[in-house]
Amino acid sequence: MARLFHLMTQAFPFWILAGAALALAWPPLFTWFSGPMIPLGLAVIMLGMGLTLMPEDFKSVLVHEPRYVILGVALQYTLMPFLGWLLGYVFDLPLPYALGLVLVACCPGGTASNVVTYLAKAHVPLSVTMTAVSTLIAVVMTPLLTALLAGRRVDVNAWGLLMSTFQVVILPVAAGLFMSRFLPSVTRIILPAAPFSAVLFITLIVSSIVGAGREAILECGLRLVGAVFSLHAFGFLLGYLLSFRISRNEIVSRTVSIEVGMQNSGLGVVLARANFADPVTAIPSAISSVFHSLIGSLLAAVWSAKLPKSGKKEV
Repeated sequence: MARLFHLMTQAFPFWILAGAALALAWPPLFTWFSGPMIPLGLAVIMLGMGLTLMPEDFKSVLVHEPRYVILGVALQYTLMPFLGWLLGYVFDLPLPYALGLVLVACCPGGTASNVVTYLAKAHVPLSVTMTAVSTLIAVVMTPLLTALLAGRRVDVNAWGLLMSTFQVVILPVAAGLFMSRFLPSVTRIILPAAPFSAVLFITLIVSSIVGAGREAILECGLRLVGAVFSLHAFGFLLGYLLSFRISRNEIVSRTVSIEVGMQNSGLGVVLARANFADPVTAIPSAISSVFHSLIGSLLAAVWSAKLPKSGKKEV
């Protein structure tokens, strides 16, 4: 069973793409997954992440390699928000889409980045640590950056964003950490299914939003698709180039590239739905999940077949 869950988790780009395509073709297939089920689904994803965050997994990273954690998190909360703000203007997006693009760009790294890092044969403990740190500080950084970058174009409820982030990120992650520490027998039962559960709920969330916003997506068309694709393509590219220039380490650069290029799109959907009146504000986050999954899986295939000359993950 564990082997089956592992294989199904590795196929997450397929599930995302298939779900989005089916949602566009027949929205009722996924639009039933709505209302309180969306934040509940994200809470399940965050709980699963908390279950995987054992202290020994990233203790050595924080002790011996904190500079790389700082590098990745800094790029996450500077490069991506700037790209989101800039591309909204470059592609002349309507206001709700521009706001949604900024919002998802200000979100922390996604849990899927840890899966892609593993498939790419990069530095998994570093990826897990960067995701954990960026997620924990998202309760402040995501509302703050969204308000700073988008506040001039629309009234942003920073306090509402902060409270929503706390409820759907911090509480479930803390619950997962508590269970892994004090309920190890329960954790051992749940853990094998946790990664695929995350993939399943991300697919349901994304497909539901795509289905509900089908007409808006088709109407906005190439501009929106181009903006979201560019956000992630430049995130992966510049994340790699900037981190390599600073670290001069191939494995670290690949890991940072994946972490920066992949956002927690599910969080973006939940925050948009909870804090902004126009429902199409959530659509950039839904499309984001499709593109960062596809680009990330492609890079994983290329990088896993092309290890550095040493063949080792030295940091």
